[in-house]
Amino acid sequence: MTVAGASASDRGVLALEAVRALDRAAAKGVLHRNNAARRKARLMRQAGKLAVAPVAAATGKGKKAAPAKAAAPAKAPAKKK
Repeated sequence: MTVAGASASDRGVLALEAVRALDRAAAKGVLHRNNAARRKARLMRQAGKLAVAPVAAATGKGKKAAPAKAAAPAKAPAKKK
């Protein structure tokens, strides 16, 4: 089962299993606890993106990208007296 093709509840279960596996690895010394924490944070960030992305894409509504504005010319430095 892929995470992207799974339903929202299945994604939650898969994320929970992954977090448990990372915690177990950190407890046994396979991974450093900070490494496990970093991986869990990345996993949760990606899971959050998956939860938000389909909703925004499915509606088709939202702000359109504004045309890029040209950067204002830089001001000349003040002259010293």
